[in-house]
Amino acid sequence: MACSSLVKLNVASSSWIAGQQSFNSRSGSAARFPNRRVTVIRAGSYTDELIKTAKSIASPGRGILAIDESNATCGKRLASIGLDNTETNRQAYRQLLLTTPGLGEYISGAILFEETLYQSTTDGKKFVDCLRDENIVPGIKVDKGLVPLPGSNNESWCQGLDGLASRSAEYYNQGARFAKWRTVVSIPCGPSALAVKEAAWGLARYAAISQDNGLVPIVEPEILLDGDHPIERTLEVAEKVWAEVFYYLAENNVTFEGILLKPSMVTPGAEHKEKASPDTIANYTLTMLRRRVPPAVPGIMFLSGGQSEVEATLNLNAMNQSPNPWHVSFSYARALQNTVLKTWQGRPENVEAAQKSLLVRAKANSSAQLGKYSAQGESEEAKKGMFVKGYTY
Repeated sequence: MACSSLVKLNVASSSWIAGQQSFNSRSGSAARFPNRRVTVIRAGSYTDELIKTAKSIASPGRGILAIDESNATCGKRLASIGLDNTETNRQAYRQLLLTTPGLGEYISGAILFEETLYQSTTDGKKFVDCLRDENIVPGIKVDKGLVPLPGSNNESWCQGLDGLASRSAEYYNQGARFAKWRTVVSIPCGPSALAVKEAAWGLARYAAISQDNGLVPIVEPEILLDGDHPIERTLEVAEKVWAEVFYYLAENNVTFEGILLKPSMVTPGAEHKEKASPDTIANYTLTMLRRRVPPAVPGIMFLSGGQSEVEATLNLNAMNQSPNPWHVSFSYARALQNTVLKTWQGRPENVEAAQKSLLVRAKANSSAQLGKYSAQGESEEAKKGMFVKGYTY
């Protein structure tokens, strides 16, 4: 895309962000928008490719399969079915997922852990090639995990910026075309202005570095389900977090047309006395998105965050009952894999049945993306919640 064209694309985004009220516009913080001028974003060497990749992932009826769990977290999943946490077992499980016939009809992207990006099937075919054959874009988790944030209220920050440029270039050469960086915000812990600012700044730096190396960044400030707060409090925090995130994305000259978002749905805290209906969750979530996310962003790929498989699908379906400015879809891990893992049980003779269960969940969420999902006939297993207090990824 020519530089002049890109400037036109980003004028709307820059004007939009200039109108947002920053979370940190308070005593002791720098003033945000005095005499603000429109930022001219230069066209990088990957700009056209980034936009094309983002649009491909945000395609109708498709979403993202997230299988980027760390080796430790994958080990916990394997332990739940009596398997040891070995590379052989991790490879066998991920091969089951990534070689499912017909998966590309419902899945447009797959987020991989670094180990998986370099692995192959037992027949010697690279996993990235298995995905490409199904028209699924390979992605890669690039953050290095959460650590305590000094000076905060027992909150955390996400590490991994050091060396990210060289790692991203290497991942691109290996076949990855998008990236994921997950940081978290805890409502019971505040959240403090420090934690929100750190989360937003880290996401923005990661996004700029990713785009500079040909990877579409998924921007994910997960607002944890932990807590007994009402849905109104979640909405308040979500609006503050996303205002800060988009301020720093603009400050770092990130091209909005070449990113994807992975937000939490706006729900009550997991321990709140009253559960919200899918329609209520959809209303609050879409209200937040319309207030904070510019239409230049091509796709909103929700995380499931411990909801049951059916809950996550019902809520997504409710959000797609009328047109949205963006592709509203899914980027689920547990909400796509839970039944698959329990069906497999680590036994070769169960692989085909497990793959069929993956297709069932992928098809259900594909239907939800199109606003055509029905929960009729869903299994009791798919209705079980998966929230874990203090969950680490």
